[in-house]
Amino acid sequence: MKNSDTFLNDEKTLDGQRGIIVGFDPGLTVGMAILDLEGKILFVGSFKEISRADVIKNIIKYGKTVLIATDVYPPPKTVKKLASILNSRIHSPYKLMSVESKTELVDAYLNLKTSADRSKVVSSHEISQNAHERDALAAAVKTYKDYQNKLQQIERRAESLGLPANAVDNVKIMVINDIPITKAIKQVLDGIEAEKSSKVSSIHGGFEREFLDVSNFRDRSGTYEDSYDAKLEHYKETVSRLRKQIKSQKRTIKKLKAKNRSLETAVTKKQSEISKMQSKMDKMYYEYSKDILRRKEVASKVNIIKNLQIKYDKEKSRRKELEKNLNLIRGMESIELSKNVVPVKIIESFTRDGINRACEYWKIKKGDVVFLVSSEGGGSQTASLLIDMGVKAVVTQDKISHPAEEEFERNMVPILAAENLNLKLIDEFAVVTSEVLREEIEKWQSNMESRILDEDKKKLLKVIDEYRAKRRSRESIR
Repeated sequence: MKNSDTFLNDEKTLDGQRGIIVGFDPGLTVGMAILDLEGKILFVGSFKEISRADVIKNIIKYGKTVLIATDVYPPPKTVKKLASILNSRIHSPYKLMSVESKTELVDAYLNLKTSADRSKVVSSHEISQNAHERDALAAAVKTYKDYQNKLQQIERRAESLGLPANAVDNVKIMVINDIPITKAIKQVLDGIEAEKSSKVSSIHGGFEREFLDVSNFRDRSGTYEDSYDAKLEHYKETVSRLRKQIKSQKRTIKKLKAKNRSLETAVTKKQSEISKMQSKMDKMYYEYSKDILRRKEVASKVNIIKNLQIKYDKEKSRRKELEKNLNLIRGMESIELSKNVVPVKIIESFTRDGINRACEYWKIKKGDVVFLVSSEGGGSQTASLLIDMGVKAVVTQDKISHPAEEEFERNMVPILAAENLNLKLIDEFAVVTSEVLREEIEKWQSNMESRILDEDKKKLLKVIDEYRAKRRSRESIR
């Protein structure tokens, strides 16, 4: 068995009866830390490959285990088995303790501000900790701190009653095992009283036996009377002293019983007050819960109303927009019926999204004239969208890209300059006179036909030139 341990107490203190808190870190290497119920460290150590029997043997020589402490949640099975064997309670944190929190807790506990406080915690020896010892010590210190206020309260009560140290430890053990402080002190006091009565009875019995044997006392010289008188005087003094002591103890017991009755009355009164306060708290909590539920319900309804209001506003805005659009379309239809002017549907940007928005708004159809406010971003693909819709003409006010222009010309869709049409804006669409539009389309078509003829003539001349060049080349070879 390999181990690294630090003993921080004198062997004379190992009475085997005091209450102890055992911090336990299970594993292949076991970490163990032992504190008494005043918070003093008795032992810190770690053992590699130690048996459970050796662990228990090492623990029980320090006292009665009241609490087995662990730094993890939930407690491991090894800790539960150890607690069951030692008949002790388990104390574990509500959540896993981080390495930083354990190190901080142990360092703060070991490095107390004053030397007087430090002497209560550790001896003059230094504590060298590995990870297992630190975890075990952190668990033990955390457990002690959770019970510290109650343990110190017991010490103050016991000091006022003059209880001996071992009796104080008994009270602490009983309180940790869920016995109320007042009841625990009463039981310990009753035990002390019974023990003293038993001792007094034993003294009286011994005295009587010895006194009865005096009649048979004889010394070798025959001086019976002198020895008898001396013996009798000695026993009278002893009896007188014991009677005074018994009388004093009875007065003390009477005072303690009176104080106990007073404390029980105070406890009953406090319990009644606590019960009333608890009822009041329950009522307040019930009202508070009702108020919270009511607020949550109101907040939920308000949220629903807000969402409905937002939805209503959107629908209202949408309805106004549709009504406006409908009025524009009706106005455009009335213009379409006129033979003097032609409506021109506006496309804000020559992009796929801009064309889709215009189509949704204006319902662009075959034979419509469209006006590109901005020709930027448009190419052959965006031009194809308008061509597929069957538009009659495209009006622009800036230079259109070369790929888009070629696509329109290849499909014989006229591209007209806005400045030549004298466009007039009406609400959100434009109009152009039928005559001007017809003239501009015819002019564009005429120009296109001339361009096509010129291009065909150039192609024909090129073919003729290539033919002549080939013929001259053949004749030169001959």
